Amino acid sequence: MHLHCSFRTGGPVRVLALPQDEESLVALCTYLSSVGVTPCLLGNGTNVVFPDEGNDSLFVISTGDLQSVRLLPEGVISASAGLPLSRLAAFACENGLAGLEFASGIPGSVGGGILMNAGAYGGELKDVVVSVRFLDLSTGKIWEYSGSECAFGYRHSCFQTGGKVILQASFRLQPGDKAEISARMKDLNQRRRDKQPLDLPSCGSAFRRPEGYFAAALIDECGLKGVSVGGAQVSEKHAGFIVNTGHATTSDLRNLLALVRSEVYRQKHIDLQPEIILLPTP
Repeated sequence: MHLHCSFRTGGPVRVLALPQDEESLVALCTYLSSVGVTPCLLGNGTNVVFPDEGNDSLFVISTGDLQSVRLLPEGVISASAGLPLSRLAAFACENGLAGLEFASGIPGSVGGGILMNAGAYGGELKDVVVSVRFLDLSTGKIWEYSGSECAFGYRHSCFQTGGKVILQASFRLQPGDKAEISARMKDLNQRRRDKQPLDLPSCGSAFRRPEGYFAAALIDECGLKGVSVGGAQVSEKHAGFIVNTGHATTSDLRNLLALVRSEVYRQKHIDLQPEIILLPTP
């Protein structure tokens, strides 16, 4: 799975399925549910890490081939779960629609972004989501929630409870000037390049933002910038990122996360919560 994870670690799994369209995805998930198998849904693999030992019982389904996007009336864009958020933002810009500029540099997919209510630079997907269509594994039926029904919060949605496979989402945006939208996206992406370690594999922000604080500032204040465990390192460029310097393992990442949490709690009495999803060993 290191080939399908942005941190570039992880061993083999029993099955990796790559459905080419929504119908195939629904049929596969429905069948697996009927035989008691709960699959692990994977988007772009930018926020999830698999164990080094692998997992011979894990059935992984990638939604990466589901990338359709279309323009609907009244400034609404419909996008499939596997579409990268960067492409969604670019499509909005091409059609003169503003509101997704913040998402242009987020490496995840629409499905993963909805799951975690992805956000950056003051914007969150919850601000523009109109509806989300999903498969309910418990009933085998396809349902649609309005944005308000998705229980969005900071890096949270109702889809994290399991049993719901995100298929498609719609976003309502505002008319804008293409040149201004493009300039805003370029500015935000340049700020990312200036501040974030985009030249090394990572899963983005390693920890959730604790209320009233910034995780990166706390980690930096505790003298942890640059600290390493094996090939995993707290980025010297941005303390909120843990990067793979070349030969990291998932175990290195897991141990470094624990070290950072322990030291920040010791010095600041704040318990940082990982934003990275570490799948357990079997």
